[in-house]
Amino acid sequence: MIAERKQIAEKFRSEGIGEARKIRGDKERELKRINSEAYRIAQEVKGKGDAEATDIYAGAFGVDPEFYSFLKTMEVYRETLSNDSTLVLSTDSDFLRYLKGLPAAIK
Repeated sequence: MIAERKQIAEKFRSEGIGEARKIRGDKERELKRINSEAYRIAQEVKGKGDAEATDIYAGAFGVDPEFYSFLKTMEVYRETLSNDSTLVLSTDSDFLRYLKGLPAAIK
């Protein structure tokens, strides 16, 4: 009788373990589905934002192309020049064209 009860208990345990694994598998599958859907939506929103920003930039820079050139040059200055930078350039270098006309007080 004890052996029979142990056998029944083992059957219930194995069924419980199987059901737990099924539940965990369903949870993992649902989690992956939710994550992929969220990623898709995030990429769509990001793409729309990038497109809108590009449109705004194109409109603004189209009005004054010289301003666009100035802005891009300032970005390059920030990326390439630091406190300990040393550059050897010609005085007629196009790289420094925006810095040539600055008043002494700003330099």
